[in-house]
Amino acid sequence: MTTLSVVVPVLDDAVHLRSLLQALALQCRLAEEVIVVDNGCSDDSAALARQAGAMVVTEPRRGIGPAAATGYDHATGSIVVRCDADTLPPAHWLERIAGRFERDPQLGALTGPGYFTDLPAGARAAGSLFYTAAYFGGYTAALARTPLWGSNMAFRRDLWPAVRPGVHLQIPHIHDDLDFSCNLPAGTRVRFDPGLRVGAAGRVFTRAGGLGDSVRRARATLAANGGRDLVFARWHAALGLPAGR
Repeated sequence: MTTLSVVVPVLDDAVHLRSLLQALALQCRLAEEVIVVDNGCSDDSAALARQAGAMVVTEPRRGIGPAAATGYDHATGSIVVRCDADTLPPAHWLERIAGRFERDPQLGALTGPGYFTDLPAGARAAGSLFYTAAYFGGYTAALARTPLWGSNMAFRRDLWPAVRPGVHLQIPHIHDDLDFSCNLPAGTRVRFDPGLRVGAAGRVFTRAGGLGDSVRRARATLAANGGRDLVFARWHAALGLPAGR
């Protein structure tokens, strides 16, 4: 039977977390457990999570990567669903995730797009489309397969022991979701579902230097995983070519 564990890394994001926990409580298909990872919060994020019935675990090492990994370590569901505190899922989100994995036993990981709920009305659609195209188009070109997006992703829990040794928890300022994607075992079936859409905060646009910082983190993540050698190896394998350039 499919069981779901939702993992949410949090650092001083109580306002967004409150909305997320309410949305999770109103899902058509509830998760078996919600794990909120306290990454050193000084606000009432942890208290809010406990009041909502979530499991709260702590990770003292600062960074989304270590926090997310601690959540995955504690997850007991057959499917681990990852989102951020500012993710705002529709009511059918978890139901759709569970259904996709139940219908496709070979599916290893699943992801979908988002729309930025806090951008000005005129820029919301354009910004969301631009980010989705840049993120999934750019990283698919680098990895020769669909990348996972941390605000809206799910994977079979039995993949985590194979991924964990390769992720770079000791390196700050990298994208943990891209790092996770780089270390999925060869042959893992990853799918992008355009109907699996969630709301999210557009911090990449609203934070000063947010877009530039995101690009730098992407470069650092790919470099940590082999850089050009990773790209060449992935495309050689995807195209069935012999090893080498």
